[in-house]
Amino acid sequence: MKRLLLLVFASLLFSTSIPTMASANSANDLVNKARSYIGTPYLYGGTTTSGFDCSGYTQHVFKEVGVSIPRTTGQQHAMGTSVAKGDLEIGDLVFFNTSGSGVSHDGIYIGSGKFIHASSSKGVMISELNDPAYWGSRYIGARRVHDFSSGSLVASDDVAQAIKYASRAEIAQTLVDELGLKKKSTKSIFSDVSANHPQVNAIIAVTDAGIFSGDNGKFNPDGKMTRAQLSKVLVEAFNIKGSTEASFKDVPKNHWAKEYINILYHNKITTGYGDGNFGLNDKVTAKQFGKFIDRLNN
Repeated sequence: MKRLLLLVFASLLFSTSIPTMASANSANDLVNKARSYIGTPYLYGGTTTSGFDCSGYTQHVFKEVGVSIPRTTGQQHAMGTSVAKGDLEIGDLVFFNTSGSGVSHDGIYIGSGKFIHASSSKGVMISELNDPAYWGSRYIGARRVHDFSSGSLVASDDVAQAIKYASRAEIAQTLVDELGLKKKSTKSIFSDVSANHPQVNAIIAVTDAGIFSGDNGKFNPDGKMTRAQLSKVLVEAFNIKGSTEASFKDVPKNHWAKEYINILYHNKITTGYGDGNFGLNDKVTAKQFGKFIDRLNN
């Protein structure tokens, strides 16, 4: 039952965040098509919805909006016109050197400094183009293979909002449901949580249990949590034990979340990203949070 509730929770979060479709062949159409495959697994040589490799994914998405591009990353890099990083538009193909020799990975730019791609570790996902831990240093250029400007362009802010993150209030509610927490106090101590807030009882309960705390008298219910912050919350809320040293490239030995991450890693609740990073400061998406909880229930 819990797992069913989590699946419903995640589906609601994602379904309410997808922008309205625009006319065919527009940037909006392309982004919606690309996002519809988030979570599809990576498959070397894959060109179908059963599994994609990077160029198989980009080719498939472009085909869905009526644009034909070649099969391989090298072929795709050789077509269209070169675009400076500062002039990127939604729908441009962005390319990376992940192997140490030439073009070896690509994705589709979706605005707000983000691109969507089929990663070898996580399948189809959205990443930061200038991620200093990995993608930023491996970026080698972009190509414009189709002009989407004639359609209704997706505003950068709309694209960013299309990625649904789990809010502090939503995380609090799920923890209360999972742990069966009951509130002890009669009202919230936070000035930004009114008595009629939909998650007021959950916020009171997690506060009473010492799982969450506020900042300057505010809970920030709509705020987002980083993966580092969530690691601490999960370990303390579920009283998780055991520890194995996790060698994530972006987690310094003296970082305050290091031991919490080690505990999650030991219990196979997190494996980090395929590029060797944990994503300390990445905001937790609804999908990631659902996966964490699902693994805790196994």
